[in-house]
Amino acid sequence: GSDGSPPGNGGIQHPRLYGTFPRVLGRYVRERQVLDLPTAIHRMTGLSAEIFGVPQRGLVTPGKVADLVCFDPATVDHPGDYLDPVRPPIGIAWVMQSGHMVVDRGRWCGIRRGARLLPV
Repeated sequence: GSDGSPPGNGGIQHPRLYGTFPRVLGRYVRERQVLDLPTAIHRMTGLSAEIFGVPQRGLVTPGKVADLVCFDPATVDHPGDYLDPVRPPIGIAWVMQSGHMVVDRGRWCGIRRGARLLPV
C-alpha cells in the first residue's frame, strides 16, 4: 500500500508501510468525510490498477485475480506511529490475495502471496 521499504531491510519502517489505506478509510472517509467510501475504494483498487497498467487486478469481476479485503468501515484505522510503525491496522477482518486467505480474523496467516506486478 505504499512506497515504504519492506521489513527486514534494516532501519525503522515508516507508518505508511502498514497503514496507508486503513488510515485513508478511517481518517479521510469516516472522520473528516473528505472522500466517500466508494471513491476511496476505487482510488485504492480499480484506478490504481488502471494507472499502473495491471488489467487483471483492481475490480471484482469474472476473470480477474481475487484480491479482497473485508473491513468494518466504522472501525478501520491504523494506530501505528513512528515509535511503533508496524502495529497492524484495526477493523480488518480478513484479506485474500490471489484467492488465498492471508489475514484471518485480523491476524496474518504467515502466508506471503505478494508478487511483482508488471504493466501489460
